[in-house]
Amino acid sequence: MSGMDSSVPSARRGGPDGRAPAARDDVHQHAPFEPWAVLRIAVAALGAALVWFRVYEPVPRISVVGLLALGFAVWPVLREGVANLLARRMTMELSMLIAIVAAAAIAEIFTALVVTLFVLVAEELEHLTIARGRRAIGDLVSFIPREARIRRHGETVMAPVDAVVIGDVVLVNPGEKLPVDGVVLAGHSSVDQSRITGESMPVETVVGGTVYAGSINHMGALEISVERVGRDTSYGQIIEAVEAAEHSRAPVQKLADRLAGYLVYFTALAAALTWLITRDIRDTISVIIVAGACGIAAGTPIAILGGIGRAARLGAIIKGGIHLETLGRIDTIVLDKTGTLTLGRPGVEQIAAAPGVDPLELLRLTAAAELRSEHPLARAVVEEARARGLTVPEPTAFDYTVARGITAKVEGRTVLVGNRSLLADAGIETPMRDHAIIGSDIVVAADGRFLGEIIVADALRPEAKAAMAALAGIGVRTMLFSGDTATVAASVGRELGIAEAVGEMLPQDKLARVRALVAERRVVGMVGDGVNDAPALTAASLGIAMGAGTDIAKDSADIILIGNDLLKLVETLRIARRTRAVIWQNFAGTLIVDAVGIVLAATGHLNPVFAAFIHVGSELLFLGNSARMLPRGEDASERVAAQPTTEGAA
Repeated sequence: MSGMDSSVPSARRGGPDGRAPAARDDVHQHAPFEPWAVLRIAVAALGAALVWFRVYEPVPRISVVGLLALGFAVWPVLREGVANLLARRMTMELSMLIAIVAAAAIAEIFTALVVTLFVLVAEELEHLTIARGRRAIGDLVSFIPREARIRRHGETVMAPVDAVVIGDVVLVNPGEKLPVDGVVLAGHSSVDQSRITGESMPVETVVGGTVYAGSINHMGALEISVERVGRDTSYGQIIEAVEAAEHSRAPVQKLADRLAGYLVYFTALAAALTWLITRDIRDTISVIIVAGACGIAAGTPIAILGGIGRAARLGAIIKGGIHLETLGRIDTIVLDKTGTLTLGRPGVEQIAAAPGVDPLELLRLTAAAELRSEHPLARAVVEEARARGLTVPEPTAFDYTVARGITAKVEGRTVLVGNRSLLADAGIETPMRDHAIIGSDIVVAADGRFLGEIIVADALRPEAKAAMAALAGIGVRTMLFSGDTATVAASVGRELGIAEAVGEMLPQDKLARVRALVAERRVVGMVGDGVNDAPALTAASLGIAMGAGTDIAKDSADIILIGNDLLKLVETLRIARRTRAVIWQNFAGTLIVDAVGIVLAATGHLNPVFAAFIHVGSELLFLGNSARMLPRGEDASERVAAQPTTEGAA
């Protein structure tokens, strides 16, 4: 339960060797509902029933069955309460133990068993919300090839990456991953480096260009002069940044534990004053019994469990109650662009045909010319043509010019598809657009005539604009940190209504900005989907990963949006705020009940039996309040948020 596990870990991954981080002493390591835990709960419940119906009481005023049941069931609470006392930690376990011992001391065994039962059940409910068995960061490391093709002494050999040294020449064929950082010596290709820089579109790579380990070579072969290897590469630095951010993150103590600790001090003081003034042991014990923190102890995990359950129905998996609590305090959300605000794949955004040219004919000829190309932009054009039901003819000739584009023969016509330089070399004038282009501009000509252009870009998620407006409506500031150019980032920010958009950010830049925001005492949620987002995800107050993102992003995050729907993030945030409000209501109610109960008990108006009744009654009241968060069918807002988006058809 929240009290039993006073500082829930972020449950993040272990080191690069695949080992999980060492478990902290204050965290239970047993699985939820292990046989002994189930047995203790059953014994406590059965014992309470036997005591209530006075089954087998050979000793007057003492229930032998109840004492035996209590002795067996209370052991985990006793062990942790004593441990906390020795460590001078005033926690909820200690508060519960005092109430249980006090009730047993005056032969109120039923009350002691009921309190113990609540403690044990609440503990197991909390364990259900803690994810275990995190896989190691070794999955991230394994993305880098273990071997590299090296040219040495005029021969090409395969060697372990560990054997590669600075200055070696590494050869990378199409479709392979780059094992090192370096500079291109020969070759031309299109490289997907979104894992490193966050750049949404494949980058044209030519001689003299810089490439990064972990990138994927889409087309031509490359010869790379090695500059950095292993942990020194940009990819290796991402791994180290994740580890550093993870290890530097201090555990967060539950608000419930802090309040329970204060209640322990206050109750002890009130009991001492009662004894000094009245010298009445029954009034003193009544003070201790009535002032338990059961409303917080059992109500908090149930409210959190309910919030997590509601969020799960929306497709948002929250890895622990502490993360739901943090989400309820979020005031700033930082978003990556590629795969987060966008669909993460190139698509045709606009077909701008020249006057007198049919847009569908422009698309058909372009797709035909690019039919044999493996470039991601070419595939996007071909897919768009087929999606529109166009018949794409095979080109009879195909020629690719480096850094220019394609010249093809289609149905007897000479079709040029590429950039403006390709058409300029052919003596074809291309009109310049009067506004900035957000995406890749493909210009097309046939038989010496300019036909138009096709804009290919990473399309925005259909729900992104509504989600940003909803976040602003509930007082959350939105920020965009993107690896794309500043122009692209600013344009996306304007279109979606994001308060601040920053482009050209590498992973370390995102990490530094997120750390700065946290240092300003903002409660920051970072939303991302790639390896390059992982450091910032761990450094933020709360990491939120898109479900279609990389494993390291999801394992570095505290919340995963399975459906990749940003509107679900908004609704999950609302659920978190409602959950936090319920918890605070329980806190306030506990304080009021305890204050009134202590006054009545200290003045002799409350005997131990009525003190126990108030204790258990308030417990049930706060449990009922928390149970309002448990899912009971979809309400209107959940149905709206759970409706499928158009992403699947995009």
